[in-house]
Amino acid sequence: MNKLTRSHRLTAGPARTGALVAVLAAALTACGGGGSHSSASSADQLSGDPLTAVRSAPDITGRTGSAKATTELVTESAEKKAVFNGSGGYDYVNRIGKLEINVPPGAATTGKIVEVVLPGTVYLQNSGAKIPEGKWVRLDVRQLPDGNLVSSGATDPASAAGALRGVQKADLVGTETVNGLELKHYKGTLDLAKAADATGGRGGDGLRMAAQTFTVKEVPYEVWLDGQGRLHKVVETFSFAGVAGSKEAKDQVKVVSTVSLGEFGAAVDATEPGAADIFSMKPSASPS
Repeated sequence: MNKLTRSHRLTAGPARTGALVAVLAAALTACGGGGSHSSASSADQLSGDPLTAVRSAPDITGRTGSAKATTELVTESAEKKAVFNGSGGYDYVNRIGKLEINVPPGAATTGKIVEVVLPGTVYLQNSGAKIPEGKWVRLDVRQLPDGNLVSSGATDPASAAGALRGVQKADLVGTETVNGLELKHYKGTLDLAKAADATGGRGGDGLRMAAQTFTVKEVPYEVWLDGQGRLHKVVETFSFAGVAGSKEAKDQVKVVSTVSLGEFGAAVDATEPGAADIFSMKPSASPS
């Protein structure tokens, strides 16, 4: 059993266990923030200093108000590889996002996982066989060993961007033209614990949990920024032990997370589920 699944079973109730296991159990067991509330500012400009440019990207992107997003999460070990794809968007003003994740064959659930994210909280729909259709499971990211950076099949746009606040090294790779837009390409390493401190509040909780769980502390990343300093694409590579406590190469799991943003300022359809739509699994009655 992988470390993420095992730890989650030990620290969360049955409903929460189902939510995490449904998404990554088949993919991994077999292997074994906050944005600004300001409106967009035309004064934002990409810094000539790579480190400043990358660290500033989350806040500059947040000032656009919202963005559409596509995600890809690739989990790979010595024995198995799985790919999760998703799409949705994030509203930086109201600090809420929504993603629909395509579940790969062999996972414990089928179709799509729907995820609504807020600072420190994630709601999952279609997340397990014991969850009624249409109902949501509410999770505090502090109950997830990885802080929900990978366990639901995607790194949400706020967390993916927020991680860049912890960048320790940034090198300019070059300039690339994507869909007619000139983007600067950077690469380096980041520290999730420092990113959590820089993000602060509930938005930093997931980053802090991941910093404690992932085995490679200097997280490699690549990022593409436009002339305004906005984030268009970020690739972050996380690693953890598929067998709890193991340092052997054969037991390590690599997770490559890619988040791409576009259509800045476009409306994002994301609302927090109502109380009547939240499912709470009742514990089984003890025998008398």
